[in-house]
Amino acid sequence: MTDRKTCENDILTELSDCTLCPRDCHVNRNAGEIGYCGQTAALMAARAALHFWEEPCLSGTNGSGAVFFSGCNLRCVFCQNHEIAQGLSGREITVSRLSDIFLELQEKGAHNINLVTPTHFVPQMITTLKAAKKQGLSVPVVYNTSAYEKTDTLKKLDGLVDIYLPDLKYQDAGLSGRYSHAPDYFETAARAIDEMVRQVGAPVFTDGTDSLMKKGVIVRHLLLPGCGKDTRRILRYLHEKYKNSIYISIMNQYTPLPQVADIPGLNRRISPREYEKIVDFAISIGIENGFIQEGETASESFIPPFDYEGI
Repeated sequence: MTDRKTCENDILTELSDCTLCPRDCHVNRNAGEIGYCGQTAALMAARAALHFWEEPCLSGTNGSGAVFFSGCNLRCVFCQNHEIAQGLSGREITVSRLSDIFLELQEKGAHNINLVTPTHFVPQMITTLKAAKKQGLSVPVVYNTSAYEKTDTLKKLDGLVDIYLPDLKYQDAGLSGRYSHAPDYFETAARAIDEMVRQVGAPVFTDGTDSLMKKGVIVRHLLLPGCGKDTRRILRYLHEKYKNSIYISIMNQYTPLPQVADIPGLNRRISPREYEKIVDFAISIGIENGFIQEGETASESFIPPFDYEGI
């Protein structure tokens, strides 16, 4: 039998010439080189805890078992989690420790294991999930991503992920180029979401009043100031393509953090009227499977502290 330590020491060949994501960096992360994501091959995370601010069918009453990984392959200028996205926060952990973290979160009552920005660590995720499932991990696994993904990378997760939670941030290449340095974002994310839907199929929920998601895809869209036209295009695209085979989460929680203070258009919050008009539009085109946000969500208090809890 191959022990866990041996598995952790296996050379992750994909990281020796890294092309896991659309950035195609071709760096040797195993040798300590850093990709666009800001990470070497070292598995880095900044928080693992019960999280209550996801969609209701994910957070439920007990919370989602969210593990926040360091680094990001998109790195939007307005990133709400910029501290970890830029690799400024995080602690190195082993694959075996990550497996234990998953099981600890399950023991605490987590409704699911929520992998937040895991794209650049997919080889480690595959090893960890297989090990954890053998050790008794039974709650759904959520892959929480910007959707700037390669379908070939996603295919390696087939059968390991139960719920995909991608963003669809932009339709307009000008916006994605300016704010996320990825003018190819829409076509790339659209292909990725197609693959996610292929893998997990139509939504499946538990019985009862909690109605937790067991399988399915929830596509998130964060409304940005002054970008209502692009938002309408995205909502129409998602509804026309997928109808009720996915859920759409329309988010108003955009928070202008200090790094966007000098960026025109991004240095303000969404007005209630802006958001109301988008919700009215979603209803008018027939979107039924959706989530909206109410109350004061655009607040830094909704950004969790990356204090290494649970790591």
